[in-house]
Order: sequence, then structure tokens, then C-alpha cells
Amino acid sequence: MTLDVTATVWILTLLVIVALFALDLGSAVRRPHVPGFKESVLWSLFYIGVAVLFGIVFIFWAGAEFGAQFFAGYIVEKTLSIDNLFVFVIIMGAFAVPPPYQQKLLIIGIAIALVLRAIFIAVGAALLAYFSFMFLIFGALLIWTGIALYRHRDEDPDVSDNLLVVATRKVLPTTDEYDEGRLFTRRNGKRVATPFFIALIAIGTTDVLFALDSIPAVFGVTAEPYIVFVANAFALLGLRALFFLVKGLLDRLIYLSTGLAVILVFIGLKLVLHWAHGIWPGVPTVSTALSLIVIVVVLAITTVASIIVARRDPERIAHAGSVRAHPADETEDAEIAGDEELPPGP
Repeated sequence: MTLDVTATVWILTLLVIVALFALDLGSAVRRPHVPGFKESVLWSLFYIGVAVLFGIVFIFWAGAEFGAQFFAGYIVEKTLSIDNLFVFVIIMGAFAVPPPYQQKLLIIGIAIALVLRAIFIAVGAALLAYFSFMFLIFGALLIWTGIALYRHRDEDPDVSDNLLVVATRKVLPTTDEYDEGRLFTRRNGKRVATPFFIALIAIGTTDVLFALDSIPAVFGVTAEPYIVFVANAFALLGLRALFFLVKGLLDRLIYLSTGLAVILVFIGLKLVLHWAHGIWPGVPTVSTALSLIVIVVVLAITTVASIIVARRDPERIAHAGSVRAHPADETEDAEIAGDEELPPGP
């Protein structure tokens, strides 16, 4: 059973998403400030409520099965977006973005993410439609990512060695001084890039990396491009308010990266089973209902475990997790290994 989405439905959906994004952007640009707790809660509840309302309407329109696929995809993408926030916090700190302009940087980054994910969704849907083995490739990618994330769950991504950021600094004249929220300014009569522009490059490249994981992950929940797109869009909308709401709580989600690793591996296995079922019908598949249950249970366990550990050990903080070791860590590991291979002294 496939979902028949007309051009009219696509256009109406895009208009709603653009309107919601414009509302978020207008709030960020019109009055640069650091949103307070109450404001962040209200905006976060508003965007979550909009997503839930859309899901309910979608169930009545498309049916319970497709509705369950939307909610499963939305939960997966929302969880991945929270991990996104970890990296955004790191980038904000690394480039010392002034607090009043952090929300402007966030909303531009979210816009970039929406565009990139729309492109990735279109490409991913075409690949899955014409090449069934892409389910195997996507599944293997998610399994590898989940294992790598688990191995480096107690690390944070290193933005200092971002190749595009390094290349930008080499190609463009830059300054270390901010000029409010401007991307470029003038210094000694020359047009130069501000740290705000460099931070935006870092967030943009981070969005690409997250899209490489999140798009296959949501395709593991549903093969419908429309559901994949709306799940991504609604998960990203409201991320600005959520950033300021949970910024101080992120370091308490100690096991979030572990939970994400488990979810990515589970969805990867589901994709592999789906591919294998197409070749050998006797191979079992994972239903949408089971996927939703597993995802919710894993998130519940990791959240409760994080709260318990954070109370017992207040000094322990959470990390975003990384899919690769930092160069310094690799060097240190090599030195340790080399020391272990040294022959004993006299």
C-alpha cells in the first residue's frame, strides 16, 4: 500500500511549513535577544502541538498505518535533532557567538538543514525506488554509524578541524571580531568575513553530516517521501526555542548518545531485513508498530537512566558523541600501543 499525495497536498504542506518557518525567523530577527525559559517553553509546546495536530489530521486522512509511520519518524528525527543541539552548543562556544545573535544563527542553520534534507529525501526516494539494494546500503550505513557513535559516545565532535571552515579561512579574509549579526563587515577598508559567517559554515557542514544519518533513519521507518519530509520538517521547526529551553539540561542527558546508537543500529537492521525479505520472502520484517515501541522504550530507558546517574553523580556531564575519534585521541592511542610494544628494560 502506497500513499497517494497530490500536487495540491504537497503545495499546501509546503505553504504551512514555510509560514511556520517565517514565524520562527521573524521572531529571531525582529528582536535579537536571549529567549527566557517561559518564552522557550511556550514556543516549544506550540511547535510540538502543531506536529501532533498534523499527525492526528494525517491519521484521519491517510489512515492509522501511515499515521503511525509519521509519529515514529517524527520521534526519531526529534531525537536526532536534540543530538544536533549538542553540536550547536559546541559550535556556539567554539566561536564565542554573542548570546543575542545565537538564535539568528540557529534559525539560518535550520533553514539550511530544511533545504539540504529536502534534496537528500528526493535523492534517497529515487534511489530506493529504482535500486532495492539501497535498503541494504542505508541499513549498513546506519549500523556502522550506530556502532561508531557508541564507541565514541563519551566524546564531542571537534569543530576546529572542519575542512570547510579551515578552507574558508584560507580563501577569505576574516576577522575575529563580531559586527552584531552580520556575515561580513569592513576592516581597514577591506570586506572580511566575521566569525558569525565561519560559525554558519560550521553549522551548515554539520547539517550535511546529520542529514546523512537522519534521512536513512527515517526511511527505515517509512518508505513514503511525503512522510519522510514532513517528519523532518516538523522535527526541525521549533529547534530554536528548544535550544534555549534545554541548553542548560543537555549535559544531564548522559545516555542520549547511547540511546541514539541503539536506535540507529535497530533501524539499520530493520532496513537490512526489509532488503533480505524482498529476495527471500521467509525472512521476517519489522512492523511500524514494533519500531515505534522500540524507539519509545529505548528513549524512555536512556532518559530515566540519565536522570538517575545525574542525581548520583552531579559532576558527570553528557556528550554529543562522535562517529570518529579525534586526531589527538588517535595519536594518544597509537602512543599507548607503541609503549605496550616496547621491550622490557634491563
